Amino acid sequence: METSPSVAGARRVAVVGAGIIGASIAWRLAQRGWQVVLHDQGELGGEASGAGAGMLAPGGELDQHSELLVLAKRSRSLYPEYVAELETASGLAIDYQETGAVDLAYSPAEWQELRQRSNRQTQLGIDSRFIPAHQVKAFWPFVRSEGLVGAMFYPDDAVVDPRTVMAALRIGCVRAGVTIAEHHAVLRIEQISPRQIRVWNGSGGTDFRAAVLAAGAWSGFIDISGMPPIPASEPVKGHLIGYQMPQKCCQTIVRHNLTHTYILQRASGFLIAGSNMEYAGFDRSIRNQVVKQLESNAAFLMPHLAENTPTAVWTGFRPGSDRLHIGRWQESPLYLAYGHLRNGLLLAPATAERIAGQMAGAFF
Repeated sequence: METSPSVAGARRVAVVGAGIIGASIAWRLAQRGWQVVLHDQGELGGEASGAGAGMLAPGGELDQHSELLVLAKRSRSLYPEYVAELETASGLAIDYQETGAVDLAYSPAEWQELRQRSNRQTQLGIDSRFIPAHQVKAFWPFVRSEGLVGAMFYPDDAVVDPRTVMAALRIGCVRAGVTIAEHHAVLRIEQISPRQIRVWNGSGGTDFRAAVLAAGAWSGFIDISGMPPIPASEPVKGHLIGYQMPQKCCQTIVRHNLTHTYILQRASGFLIAGSNMEYAGFDRSIRNQVVKQLESNAAFLMPHLAENTPTAVWTGFRPGSDRLHIGRWQESPLYLAYGHLRNGLLLAPATAERIAGQMAGAFF
């Protein structure tokens, strides 16, 4: 059913996509007095956000100056306050651990590359510290020590369980007045005028003052009319495996760059190993060959995992694009918030801060 511009009102905004990016934006906009409707074709947190391992790790991702680096550092600095505020707003505890991360090198060539990367990162304000090979066993007793040449510790990297974040965001959004429209696929976003945008679903169109497109890998597949075409997006598939462990055996994130492997453990004892990247469209199937490789890589870093079988295997779709897209689109009432790829969990607080700030500056 269509609504008139007067019904749409000056403070109504649609957020399309209820992952951690969209839900964080909706929460922040509602706190600023916007009347927010949060749309999703499935359930809140049901895609990439819920599938993510939960690394908040600029140290493991970035070694060149870029817009992504600036935003990642800002977002990482916001995370303690973001989590604390969400816990207060929702009444739920969030599994957030300031663990740090260790990168391991098992050959002189790996070690040289790791040190060079660390030197570049130091110039960018990313802290790291050398750990001699003989000391690694003392702090990481479950890590393979055979053949270890050296390690680099990143004290500012952290871990969060995205499921606990999404549960808190659901309650926080509702308490802030957000209307959550699940199983409510948006088919088209149409600019009606410079101050009016219409969001279409299977039941018709509804008018808003503005809209935010934060549908992850699906963002570029939504029809856009009345404004220039938006940048494309694509799904980047990743497999992950999980082990329910009886004890804490992974005190920090553990990484090995040569095999692109990381291991982390949540407060519940659930240990996650990942991951791969595949450009296979929206194919959710689990490939046994990939799973076996992940098991092998994980067992190389932590040999005791060879004696265990994963209790969970799953896939998720990271939101790929040509670059990160955050901000107002071509002077229209549409704002973009997608293209986060591997860093959606990390970048959520800063993305929400930027979108909410831009909208306040543009409209009020």
